[in-house]
Amino acid sequence: MSESNSSLQRTALYAAHVAAGAKLVDFAGWEMPINYGSQVEEHHIIRRSAGMFDVSHMVVSDIAGAGAKAWLQHLVANDVAKLQPNQALYTCMLNPEGGVIDDLIVYERGHGNYRIVSNAATRDGDLAWFQAQATSFEVAITERPELAMIAVQGPQAREKALSLLSGDAHARVEGLKRFYAAEVETDLGLVFAARTGYTGEDGFEWVVPSAVVQQWWQRFLDAGIQPCGLGARDTLRLEAGMMLYGSDMTTTTTPLESGLNWTIAWGDEGAPKRDFVGRTALEAQKAAGVPRKMIGLLLQDRGVLRSHMLVQANGHNVGEITSGGFSPTLERSIALARVETASGLKLGDTCQVEVRGKALNARVVKANFVREGQALVDL
Repeated sequence: MSESNSSLQRTALYAAHVAAGAKLVDFAGWEMPINYGSQVEEHHIIRRSAGMFDVSHMVVSDIAGAGAKAWLQHLVANDVAKLQPNQALYTCMLNPEGGVIDDLIVYERGHGNYRIVSNAATRDGDLAWFQAQATSFEVAITERPELAMIAVQGPQAREKALSLLSGDAHARVEGLKRFYAAEVETDLGLVFAARTGYTGEDGFEWVVPSAVVQQWWQRFLDAGIQPCGLGARDTLRLEAGMMLYGSDMTTTTTPLESGLNWTIAWGDEGAPKRDFVGRTALEAQKAAGVPRKMIGLLLQDRGVLRSHMLVQANGHNVGEITSGGFSPTLERSIALARVETASGLKLGDTCQVEVRGKALNARVVKANFVREGQALVDL
């Protein structure tokens, strides 16, 4: 176990991590477990059975008021109006220049109420931006720091988690479709169970009061769900081609440059234009031609791809890796990279990556390497 740093924030599960011998690191100002022994083993646990992550550092905000929907329609690039009751929506929140302030999930909770889950590293800026954009809307924004969150992921995650519920709670959570949530009553109080995650596997993100989260953690342990650290969470999301804020998207890159075109709702042909923050900039970039694009890379030579390594084509630097590392599932090094559209790089092409002064060969593939334990690229 690493030495504790008392200047960092701690989740309500900190004592459980210490007791389990976790290696603790500074993650966005929080003292969080990077692993409990072997990051690779924890990665395989999620791909093959069931594991859980403490993600209580994430920011939960509840949204209410007569203008809640209109505010969200202005705030984010995806279309909140298309949400069904209890449905979730992945979206980006943009600045006027079209850059990504944060990526987040919006949950429709019924009766005009919503829940936003956003990133810990961007908390202060996000909350300030929420308020700045709310001045013209009748909306109440309430941060919920008293809530904790456990992500239970893997092919056996739903079965094991559902074994802890009974009666109506079991029936409602069992019936959830992907990207839907239900708030249910249990013997430990309310549980907000969302069938979402950040690993490319099935499972739940389980939001409960911090006062009882240690009891839920123990129940998950007793059900055979193993604790996993944020190191494995990162290799899992990279394999699944899921973008990481601060690496694959930033305030200076637009969703069009970050492989997130699908998160922009432009509106149906002939329908009134929804005026979300950043739309004008995105329209201008789209009309002029998006200068950069995201690609996936599969290393052909020996080595490991890392963030900020230069991508080369025809002897010229054409971009750089935004996220890279070793894929435990594929047993190869993989990466997401942002390259110049004018480079002409397309699926199947070979490019080079500068690794410690050497140009190593990599193949351009779809930026989606593994989902639900299955390789999506040819090795």
